[in-house]
Amino acid sequence: MTKISMNKTENNQKKYDLEERAYKFARNVAHLSRKLPRNSVNFKYADQIIRASGSVGANYIEANEALSKKDFVTRVKICRKESKESAYWL
Repeated sequence: MTKISMNKTENNQKKYDLEERAYKFARNVAHLSRKLPRNSVNFKYADQIIRASGSVGANYIEANEALSKKDFVTRVKICRKESKESAYWL
């Protein structure tokens, strides 16, 4: 199981660095896709994994700007779905 790293804020609350980690994940997936052999099948798979991995971070940013708790939960659920899709394509 992966250990989640945490930073402490001034008011002693735990802050998760999910936005940064989601960005790094998308960037690493893009770098990985460049190393794949260039053919029509890999092009389609790489396109799909790049879209799914980038969507995780984009939806997390949207969740942080949510107008309500319900909106936040919905967007985080979308992040979860996109991360599962990314895992599938990997």
